[in-house]
Amino acid sequence: MDFKMHLETAWQNTLQFIVPVILLTLVQMVVAIFSLGILLPVTTAGYMQSLLLALRDGREPKIGDLFSEMRLFLPLFLFGLVAMLAVTLGFALFILPGFLVTLFIVFATIYVVPLMTDQKMGLLDALKGSWEMAMREPLADQIILMVLYMVLISLGSSIAVAVLFTQPLATFLVLSVYEERLNGKQDVIEQGPSVPPPPPTDKEV
Repeated sequence: MDFKMHLETAWQNTLQFIVPVILLTLVQMVVAIFSLGILLPVTTAGYMQSLLLALRDGREPKIGDLFSEMRLFLPLFLFGLVAMLAVTLGFALFILPGFLVTLFIVFATIYVVPLMTDQKMGLLDALKGSWEMAMREPLADQIILMVLYMVLISLGSSIAVAVLFTQPLATFLVLSVYEERLNGKQDVIEQGPSVPPPPPTDKEV
């Protein structure tokens, strides 16, 4: 996988839509804070779909996009709750298990939201699809993506203003890789499994 290309794509799209994505990120943060985190999962779905359309079609992100996937409120809220409980339990046991649980969740579910918004999958199908995309060879590609994503998010978390830039940059990066892996999966489906030629008939022999 050409991560240089994916990073350049993420960088160029972030700069191209710098004002809309900063506003989108800022509004999502405000909504998440005032809703006590309840609306964070579903607005993240709208956020990612908005940036996917910007990446794919050149469509400028809009504030209203944050609330465009409200149909997914319940499944994403439950998923976020389970993930938070798993991480909390991991850190309650010890620091290392907490980090391992966090890394596993990011690794396995990083494509869940775009699969639900873009491919209209249900939660269980999206979890399965995300796992299959994450486990595609070479596995190192998914690990590199996870590390890059976590580094960008950590940088944004450590500097309050930086998150307005690193959050969309990290999201564009994930979506760029998602597009490549999604297209690869569709190519496999279209080609279908290879079928061996039929055995020769008596006449051909």
